[in-house]
Amino acid sequence: MHLARWIVRLVVLAAAAITLTGCPSLSPRAEAPPSLDNADALARQGDQMGAARMYETLAGQNSGTDRNEYLFRAARAYLAGHRPEEAARVLAVVEQPLTTQQSVEKPLLEVELALARGQGQQAWQRIGTLTEPRTAPEALHYWRLKQQAAFAAGRPNDAVVAQTSLERWLPSVQELRQSRINLLASLRDASERNIRIDPRSAGDPTIRGWLELGPIAAAAARSPNASIADVDAWRSRYPNHPASDIVRSELLNQQVQQPTIIGGGANAGAHIALLLPITGRQSAAATTVRDGFMTAYYQTPEGQRKPITVYDTGDTGIAEAVSRATQEGADIIVGPLTRDEVVAAAGLVTRRPPILALNFLPPSQPAPNGFYQFALSPEDEARLAARRILADGHRNGIAIVPSGDWGTRVLAAFKQELEAGGGGLFASTALDSSMTDYSDSITTVLRISDSSARHRRLESILGTKLQFEPRRRGDLEFIFAPAQANVERLLRPQLRFHFAGNVPTYATSDAFEPDPHNNQDLEGLMFPDMPWMLGSELADAVRNALQTAYPNGGGPRRSRLFAFGFDAYRVAAALQGGATNIQVEGLTGRLTLDPDHRIHRELGWAQIHNGEIRMLPTAGAVTWNVNESGKTQRMQR
Repeated sequence: MHLARWIVRLVVLAAAAITLTGCPSLSPRAEAPPSLDNADALARQGDQMGAARMYETLAGQNSGTDRNEYLFRAARAYLAGHRPEEAARVLAVVEQPLTTQQSVEKPLLEVELALARGQGQQAWQRIGTLTEPRTAPEALHYWRLKQQAAFAAGRPNDAVVAQTSLERWLPSVQELRQSRINLLASLRDASERNIRIDPRSAGDPTIRGWLELGPIAAAAARSPNASIADVDAWRSRYPNHPASDIVRSELLNQQVQQPTIIGGGANAGAHIALLLPITGRQSAAATTVRDGFMTAYYQTPEGQRKPITVYDTGDTGIAEAVSRATQEGADIIVGPLTRDEVVAAAGLVTRRPPILALNFLPPSQPAPNGFYQFALSPEDEARLAARRILADGHRNGIAIVPSGDWGTRVLAAFKQELEAGGGGLFASTALDSSMTDYSDSITTVLRISDSSARHRRLESILGTKLQFEPRRRGDLEFIFAPAQANVERLLRPQLRFHFAGNVPTYATSDAFEPDPHNNQDLEGLMFPDMPWMLGSELADAVRNALQTAYPNGGGPRRSRLFAFGFDAYRVAAALQGGATNIQVEGLTGRLTLDPDHRIHRELGWAQIHNGEIRMLPTAGAVTWNVNESGKTQRMQR
């Protein structure tokens, strides 16, 4: 499979400067007196929550349209800080009369609110009722929002129509170019998310050309060289299209005929065979792993690099790919990636070199000789969480997990490890991740529903109304609540609402996304994660080198799978060199090899404190818990 030209530029990784960044200070910020200048300054500095609170204070000191103006500013700050419910609360207290400008701004803020809540259809319906503004700043805002709402509602045709109107108001060539680049990226993302894009439905050739570019851009991101013919054909069909220039710069300039064999390969002797499904359903994940793998290759000093040959298992079966790699002289195979492929590879009885599989075999299937396993396993993280809970001095608690196979596997691993260490679960419950209100599950597992039932029974016996406040069970020492970040951000506030905000709560790394503005709702949550997300000397060095290679923000995607691919190369190189006692300081953790030939990851622990990552000390030392009012407090064990 051909590789993108960006790989060549990663030679600069070898010379990257290694720097450390300290943890953010937890010292309280001195509050400035409320004034418009101070509030605006906080917003410019990125402290959107501080700015919003100050705008609200100023609103309370004013009346009429001045009060409304401060409320609008507060709502904008809350939206910028990814706190849509706070923005909704502020907008709800705006009162008539409104100025003409405020009458235009309020419905646009309501559209932004719907988008922030993930309500794409509502946002599209709301903006469809508004009249296009006739002045430049308002019109720019309107058409950009309309384009966002169209994509959020799954209407790419309307998003492109909005672009043609937006371009009339853009004040410079640079902004026009950037707007078109943004549209191309949005069309690519829509295609990757399987949103239906139908160019045939567009009568206008300009709109049709844009729509055709979405799938082409998505394919180019997965397999650059394979898309060259499609890009050239598109340029022939639309020689004067507005996107012609950015197609050259954003697609063609990223592609090059790169040999499948990197650094010598099979004809140069021993090499690493990398088996990934570069095409097919798993192509996005496979491409990201490959990008990390190749980054590690170019980060390694030239004299120590192990030549690589890439085999696309999306085109061939596992047996054929392993056979080819063996015949062409590979002395180690890295991959395959998916669980089914790994099971198939383990079942091969033909002669082959050692395999470093990028997933774990099922517990019931023993690994054959020369078969190593490396994976980002949520079950392993669940076991880490159980050990951390026990080390922190907790024994008994509850578990709240998403319904489905993922939640079942994670819960089973956690429970097994917890009980082996002398702990136990009072109860567990499964959440429907498609819903947003988890009250029924929470009140049941916290036994708040039992408290309410006792209250009703007592009122019935006494025949009178009693003053009552529901209570959760009082014997909880911990909550284990692993989930994806979007679910976790809904769950944590609901736990606080149901009187469990001060119970130490643990999760897996899936709960965290590296955007501090999005993590306010996770306050107090503790989780393990890899150095690529939490920070390390190596992570800083790789990021700095990528920034040097791609100063405009391009290059490979930098997710956890990227880090996984990076470490897979380093582990493979160690195994290829004959190492049996592997200890690698990687992007995914401190890696060691156990007697069963499984790679184990030692992770750091972090806690969300005031919306930011706070690295935790060793187990049982100090953490920051959340009291019932939602404030953090230092806890010493």
